[in-house]
Amino acid sequence: MRNYFDFTLKGRRLLPYWILFMVVFYAPYICIVFKMKEYTYDFANQAKYILLLYLLTAVCCLIFYFIIRLSIEGISFKQKNIVFNSSFGKFLGVYLPGILLSVITLGVYYPWFFKSMNKYFVNNSSFGSESFNFMGKGGRLFVIILLCLLLPFILFTLIAGALIFFKMPYLMPKLPVIMYSLVVVLMIPFTYFFYKWIVDINYKGYHIKWQTKCWPSLGKIALEVILSVITVGIYSPLAMFRLYKYFADRTIAEKGEISRRFGYDIDPLNDFLYTWGQLLLALVTLSIYYPWACCKICKRMLGKTYLG
Repeated sequence: MRNYFDFTLKGRRLLPYWILFMVVFYAPYICIVFKMKEYTYDFANQAKYILLLYLLTAVCCLIFYFIIRLSIEGISFKQKNIVFNSSFGKFLGVYLPGILLSVITLGVYYPWFFKSMNKYFVNNSSFGSESFNFMGKGGRLFVIILLCLLLPFILFTLIAGALIFFKMPYLMPKLPVIMYSLVVVLMIPFTYFFYKWIVDINYKGYHIKWQTKCWPSLGKIALEVILSVITVGIYSPLAMFRLYKYFADRTIAEKGEISRRFGYDIDPLNDFLYTWGQLLLALVTLSIYYPWACCKICKRMLGKTYLG
């Protein structure tokens, strides 16, 4: 028997936080980016604006606390919503030390900080008076970031530096294209291992996780990414739904010999058209409609997601 989820959050509840985000983060961000272009060769000014960008990002995360909380409480199953059992003050108790340690350690602590944040939101959520428990480890996320992003990026930087040092100007114009291609390629394994790390939750003795094989999963992600790139992003909504279905169908909840499976009833053409319709409405309203678009897309996705 399939039991379907639902998403009950409405756009009007998100709107105040979206407006706050646009005013506090997005508008200053645009100004800083333009200012940085004026000081291309001035390291001191560049450093000042980069610091301001980091501060803006930190403020943005504080705003997103309320958006994430509302989103969690909007998830419904069997006509009962998930309850979030914490406060903004307790969030600050996790967030502020984590962001400070990440800055002091030049980003080395970030995987553990992200693990703490994820654990905070998961472990303070409950359904039917039973809490969830996030099982992911910061050390594992550190290894994922190191192997999938940092080491390949360092290698590329060394190669680019060698090209400049040995004066190979015929290759220099191709570096931006190579850089973009490298980012796309690196994000494929990172996306897989990162989300596999995130889907590691215990609830009432059930272990919720992905039951996937690495190479077929990487191939599926690569296919959808390539189709999105060659269509200049037009295909992206369908890529999102197809990847969501692929991994939802491979998400299981195990307890001893009992195994229950999640799944998603995809409707490729209508899902694609519906999502683009919502995105276009957000575009023509200068993003004012964006909270409604997000809520309606989430409702469509969760409304066809089930636990068997």
